Amino acid sequence: MTLPFVDRQAELARLRRALTAKTPSLVCVYGRRRVGKSRLVTTALDGLAAVYYLADERDERLQRRSLAREIERLVPGFARVEYPDWDAVFDRWAEAAPKGAVLAIDELPYLVSAAPALPSILQRRIDRDVGRQHWVVCGSSQRMMHGIVLDAAAPLYGRAREIVKVEPLPFPYLSEALRIRQAADAVAAFATWGGVPRYWELARGAASLATAQRDLILDPLGILHAEPQRLLLDELRETMQAHSILALIGQGCHRSSEIASRLGRPATSLTRPIALLGEIGLVRRELPFGEHPRRSKRARYKIGDPFLRYWYRFVDPNRSRLEAGQLDVQTEAAWLAHLSEIWEEIVRTSIPHVSIDDLRWQPAQAWWGRAAVDRDAEIDVVAAHREDRTRLLVGEVKLSLHAADVPRLLSTLEAKARSCDWARNKQLTLRLWTMRWTSRARRPPTVIDARELMTSWRDANEA
Repeated sequence: MTLPFVDRQAELARLRRALTAKTPSLVCVYGRRRVGKSRLVTTALDGLAAVYYLADERDERLQRRSLAREIERLVPGFARVEYPDWDAVFDRWAEAAPKGAVLAIDELPYLVSAAPALPSILQRRIDRDVGRQHWVVCGSSQRMMHGIVLDAAAPLYGRAREIVKVEPLPFPYLSEALRIRQAADAVAAFATWGGVPRYWELARGAASLATAQRDLILDPLGILHAEPQRLLLDELRETMQAHSILALIGQGCHRSSEIASRLGRPATSLTRPIALLGEIGLVRRELPFGEHPRRSKRARYKIGDPFLRYWYRFVDPNRSRLEAGQLDVQTEAAWLAHLSEIWEEIVRTSIPHVSIDDLRWQPAQAWWGRAAVDRDAEIDVVAAHREDRTRLLVGEVKLSLHAADVPRLLSTLEAKARSCDWARNKQLTLRLWTMRWTSRARRPPTVIDARELMTSWRDANEA
């Protein structure tokens, strides 16, 4: 079932502006598979004189014929000719297509694998300003798109008017897409599917989240059961090392020294592989609030995508059981631990988008380390004010919260923060976030629940 087109208004506006300009332009769209690139491109092409072609892994001669058939929808008779090479196709396109028409090639890396000279052919045409048409190139392999368009040595480097990286959708839009009424249920769904629209489409209409998890992910016959392997194959020539690193992070090894020890390798040998996983958005490097991003040695690594984190927590370590049909691998305790992690990250991600106490805040981080009140202390949310250096937002995140617990938690949170060097002489704004407010008493202003977070974040995005 196709989802409604949600968010992406900024990206759509950029594409439309480039593709309706009077001068010809090249537009590059890229991002991980299933994130909604094709939907964005086809929406941007709506109402324009345009040809959209989805490349595949066939021989280049077969692909030229397929492309010619698509062009024939706009240019009658185009496919009646057998084109001996790509120059012949593009010469005819430049000659016969209307001025300002758009030729969009989706999954360009597949086409380049079959025809390695294609980027250079496109480069020459764009440099010579052949024809008066626009070009769109799109791809899921971020590694190959860098080699074709984004790297300084790439044939098409510097020639794109717009380069749009399509990121996963933010949390506030999931409830609308999946028709979820309760905000807490939306958090649980996001903890499974993350912000990838195709996963949302597959899950939509399932009887329950547990049913969708079982049928789509846990069951070896499920369409998403082998999804991480496909993602890694898109980005890496050799996937075993990356899979091993992700598996260890998923099992709780969050420091490079821990990962290296489990692999039996020096930590320095993992610097580049972990950095590469970070570049393609599969791993996130976290630092405690206040640490210098380059000098700090206290980094910890997390799987950056909720779906992948779910997969490496519940599928990867249980492969034998799942293959044997034992699908009950998701224990309540493990699920709540996973849900708690994702809810914390949703809260931190929301901070720069919303107003708290009528104040605006910089991106939030967690903090962990030694404090006067606790040698192994952690604070879930710390954010500096955007302008006033004397103000800090400090918060704790809970899955559920009762009114009777609020005063104690706020007092403990303030004491913990005041014992940290970074809070010295600062004005603290204290907040508690809860996925579920379990009390009949009215929720105080110091507590933000999932519904308030979702509503305020979405309103801010649409303002």
